[in-house]
Amino acid sequence: MGSSSWFMLFLFSIASLHFHQPIVTVRGDTDLIEKTCKSTKHYGLCVSSLKSNTSSLKSDTKGLAVIMVGIGIANATATVSFLSSQLLSATANDPLMRKVLKDCADKYSYAGNSLQASLQDLATQTYDYAYMNIMAAADYPNACHNGFRRYPGLAYPAELTVREDGLKHICDVVLGIIDLL
Repeated sequence: MGSSSWFMLFLFSIASLHFHQPIVTVRGDTDLIEKTCKSTKHYGLCVSSLKSNTSSLKSDTKGLAVIMVGIGIANATATVSFLSSQLLSATANDPLMRKVLKDCADKYSYAGNSLQASLQDLATQTYDYAYMNIMAAADYPNACHNGFRRYPGLAYPAELTVREDGLKHICDVVLGIIDLL
């Protein structure tokens, strides 16, 4: 499988964990999903993510944005767990790496908080604030990456690169959908 296939498999896994439902392709009229996703930077990610969620068929454009925000929250939460459990325990004898990874876990936690705040903004139709919160969520992974750059001896983990790209792409999709509201 190519890296994009692994990336999509990762996103589907996260989406299914977050929504506690099996991955199912929605059948029926998908015109709104496809029309909405054409306005985003990542059409394939948008369509596959939304079609995988059974409630998307009954959603309006704002509902599609909410579903994608939920996928972003799942991504950020899974990344915090990944950083906290796997990487931190694997680097018990490297205090500098532990510090940088703890900072990264905090950044992804903040990203999740920003995404959560955007849900309230979407509910109250304050789309400018929702947009700002999504942009903030997309930028937190950069702060994590920059933490590694401050210490030239530390290598940025490849798995974190995949998760970083995933969150940024999800946020790009949400921003494209918000532009339609």
